[in-house]
Amino acid sequence: MASNASSNTQELDAVIIGAGFGGMYALHTLREQGLKVRVYDEATGVGGTWFWNRYPGARVDYPGGPFYCYTFSEDLLKEFDWPEKQPDQPTVLRYLNFVADRLDLRRDIQLGTRVTGASYDEAAQRWDVELSTGERGRAQFLVCAVGALSAAHVPNIPGRDSFKGEVYHTGRWPADKQVSFAGKRVGIIGTGSSGIQSTPVVAREAKHLTVFQRTPQYSVPAGNTPTDKQLVAEARANWSKFREVMLRTPIGAPEEPSTIRACEHTPEQRRATYEAAWQKGGLGPILVSTYCDILTDKQSNEWLAEFVRGKIREIVKDPEVARKLMPSYLIATKRQVMDEGYYDAFNRDNVSLVDLREDPIIEITPTGVRTESGEHPLDMLIFATGFDAITGALQKINPRGRGGVSLAERWKDRFNSWLGLTIPSMPNLFMIHGPESPCVLYNMPLGAERQTDWIRECIGYMRKHGIGAIEPAPGVDLAWSKEVAEVANMSLYPQTESWYVGANIPGKHRQFAVHLGGPMYYERIQQAAARGYEGFITEPERSAAAA
Repeated sequence: MASNASSNTQELDAVIIGAGFGGMYALHTLREQGLKVRVYDEATGVGGTWFWNRYPGARVDYPGGPFYCYTFSEDLLKEFDWPEKQPDQPTVLRYLNFVADRLDLRRDIQLGTRVTGASYDEAAQRWDVELSTGERGRAQFLVCAVGALSAAHVPNIPGRDSFKGEVYHTGRWPADKQVSFAGKRVGIIGTGSSGIQSTPVVAREAKHLTVFQRTPQYSVPAGNTPTDKQLVAEARANWSKFREVMLRTPIGAPEEPSTIRACEHTPEQRRATYEAAWQKGGLGPILVSTYCDILTDKQSNEWLAEFVRGKIREIVKDPEVARKLMPSYLIATKRQVMDEGYYDAFNRDNVSLVDLREDPIIEITPTGVRTESGEHPLDMLIFATGFDAITGALQKINPRGRGGVSLAERWKDRFNSWLGLTIPSMPNLFMIHGPESPCVLYNMPLGAERQTDWIRECIGYMRKHGIGAIEPAPGVDLAWSKEVAEVANMSLYPQTESWYVGANIPGKHRQFAVHLGGPMYYERIQQAAARGYEGFITEPERSAAAA
């Protein structure tokens, strides 16, 4: 510890915020390089998003089993057994705890500690990090692994805080108590991923469930089954081959994407293709393996959308309820959801649907939710209202960079970055799954590894060359934003109001904040590194300059 540091300051090489997939891997790989590293997380356990999102029915919506996990270690792959194709939240959390123990990570993770602020000391080329415990961390590098889906959002509904019953948010589900729905009148506000996953589970136990639907969604069957033991054996025996496929496919999946356009098939062929994918279940079969132009061609998109709407009509017995559940936006341009019995839940006598487009909420009362048509008495209210996605968690910390200018000021009108990894005028600050990176539309454990490997190599390059600070050069963020927008506009994504563009947060500016390039993105960031960190400006280490 430096002689002039206060006794409650931890002197480090790198501070990592967040103990989820990204933060844990960053700790492991930076520590392997000889850095003194500390992870801070406000949760009482490791897991990040998978610690907090323990709502009923929470499952991986990506090809799971041996593919939604760390890929860098064959030992980890061989030592952990995934029981299901689409692992549930307890299994993913158990896996992350297994990794924390297996790699001896806990000794450098400080839980129950929230980062309340961070500021860059330009003279010392160090980040000063403020902690909820009253301690401070001081480090050359600040790695923000705060999670793209971790800043829970609760809409400002009149009377929101007046409700006297139990209140939960799916993204902040309690870890210290067992929530029971038995004999209770439960209301769920929101029908995104967490609302759709939790609805069938709550319905089976509750006295009555009222689903308050803001936007009807296209949901496809999860098709969850016990893990294919033969597939796992093949993956363990030929992991480099499987990983190579994941590295070159658009979303980091082990499945080769279709190369067929929907218009190349007859209506009968399309129907058979969709039906086979529907019966198999999962996002990959229906979005990746059917047709290659679902997200680039409106007609192809509409054919699939109408197929799913037809399935809703088949499943839901009440035609009026089916009508209310009918989505109209371009399929998969909002977060694509999958379920285990969502639509069928509305055939139960104890489940009712309130379409908030036709019957909006007036207020939350002490005893329930009042819509235009009347009050719905409730004992429990669940907000399945999502997150201030991709940017919200880091903005909540609001680090201050050069000149003391905060991130909130820098991101007021545009979420600017260089390579989706760094922020202008924020030297030595790195993001994992930040805006303008593939983040939520890529295999997130694999994406975290690939981005963190880039960060590790950058830090190694700096140390080798006596560099004290690195940051984006003036103007490169504009070029990067243009590239991100150009790639996005080749797809249908920007044509839909979604949390991908910030539409779920009042006052948040609209910007499609995901780089859709997949493998192209990772090629781009490697090119920048290979060219001597193209697009960056650097400062020599202060001590070296003084010498």
